[in-house]
Amino acid sequence: MDLYARVNILEGRAVRLGRGSLDDVISLDSDPLNRARGWVDKGVDYLLVVDLDAAAYRSYRNRPLIDRMLDGLDVPVVVAGGIRSEREAGRLIEQGAWKVTMGTAAIESPNMVWDLCRDYPGRMMISLDVLENEELVTRGWTSNSGRFLEEVMVEMASCGVSGFLVADARRDVLAEPPNWEILRTALEYIDEPVIASGGVRNLDDVRKLTSIEVEGRALAGLVVGREVTEGRFTIGQAKAVLSGPARTPSNVRQARVIVPCSNLDDSIEFYQGALGLPSLAMFEREEARQKEPDPEEASRAADRGVLLDVGEGLLLELVPDNRSPEDSHGRRRFRLVLVVDDIEVWRVRLVRLGHDPVMGGGGQAASLELTAPDGVTVTISEPLGLRASHPGSVL
Repeated sequence: MDLYARVNILEGRAVRLGRGSLDDVISLDSDPLNRARGWVDKGVDYLLVVDLDAAAYRSYRNRPLIDRMLDGLDVPVVVAGGIRSEREAGRLIEQGAWKVTMGTAAIESPNMVWDLCRDYPGRMMISLDVLENEELVTRGWTSNSGRFLEEVMVEMASCGVSGFLVADARRDVLAEPPNWEILRTALEYIDEPVIASGGVRNLDDVRKLTSIEVEGRALAGLVVGREVTEGRFTIGQAKAVLSGPARTPSNVRQARVIVPCSNLDDSIEFYQGALGLPSLAMFEREEARQKEPDPEEASRAADRGVLLDVGEGLLLELVPDNRSPEDSHGRRRFRLVLVVDDIEVWRVRLVRLGHDPVMGGGGQAASLELTAPDGVTVTISEPLGLRASHPGSVL
């Protein structure tokens, strides 16, 4: 499942609708482009930009701002809100919108959707606000359309739309659970992608969304906004859940293989001379010195080490160690370190899969530690777990 972040724009500001209504507007940022970039930095896959002025008041004062956002953002952007004509939809697509979304206009003028899907294949999406009885509401939840979910989805799918944003209307989205059955039913009606358009309260709700499946088909995405802004979960945590157990939840920026050496100088000569691996940095294992109670062992643990560049993001770390290649528990002293951007994402993933990683790090970078089935210690660390001994070091 992909993760979308919503940016609502009203009178040139990024806002939140307290109860899903324009009567309860909370200003978030005077610069919506800045807010959008914040979402991108957090790691969302797509942005959903909603023009509330155009949707509610038929005012297009925000369109120049949205044009600048389309030009200044490096993730795909879906534009919604007040798109009522073929001309405006086409203009936004030509301006750089990845896709445009229509709601009320599509329900009231389906022929227009036919024409747009013909002229801009793969670029049109439909937004549907659904009541518990599956009737669709339009015009910002103010009007009952008299049309129902199945007939409209089948009709729009036959037009060639590329997906549906589905939300259950007139619900307190932060207090009441999503209507799981509406989303499951939507998957039954059509084969096109269905995206849950917000409304989750917490990570448990996100997990439940991933379990919705109809004949092997699952939801294609989730839109978030104030759930994250209010601190109910982070983008990293949401992506870890949405990615499922089979995918890596956060990019691994670097991997280090730690090799204990009885004679560090001989090992450096071999790896650099014989294998031609360039040295990146010298360092001191100060953390090991502090943990080692025996003065002689502490001196050895604090001795210098070296990082060698193997290539493709892999580093070989040579450390002095005259002890047995196995510790007192029979575990091999070989260690694999994965350096990641967001360690909390990894912790959530590992716990979800039934592991019990040990937190570490102290004054250094935060880390998790667990043991692989073959006894190898695996450490997942944020940068940097080691401290360089000279300013020019690259770790």
